[in-house]
Amino acid sequence: MTTSPTPRKTAAKTTTKTAAAPARKTPVAAKKVAAKKAAPTKATAPTATPVAEKPKHKLVRDSFTIPKSEYQLLDALKLRAAALKRPTKKSEILRAGIAALNAMADKALLAALNSVPSLKTGRPKADDGAAND
Repeated sequence: MTTSPTPRKTAAKTTTKTAAAPARKTPVAAKKVAAKKAAPTKATAPTATPVAEKPKHKLVRDSFTIPKSEYQLLDALKLRAAALKRPTKKSEILRAGIAALNAMADKALLAALNSVPSLKTGRPKADDGAAND
């Protein structure tokens, strides 16, 4: 009975070694092929006229809480922009608002900030009681 587990372990080890060996050879061959293909593209690149690319800005994802009435204003602004033949996303409306606030004088900025009530931070509690389950 003690001899049967030993061959099983040995067979598993040889299978693992066999599978690992081809995996190592494949990437090396792929690198050589990729290097050969990369050389001709470098030769063709200087002949083309250089095109100025726009710098890519890093995007940041964030979440926040706003009153439902202000959220509905976002939808109203989207409809208003669509009526002006400029379909707009909510993020574009928020970014335009930030740009408008940034362009304001200090006195006007303070007036705009004072007209918005302060909210309690954090996630709203669930109303349907599902959080208690």
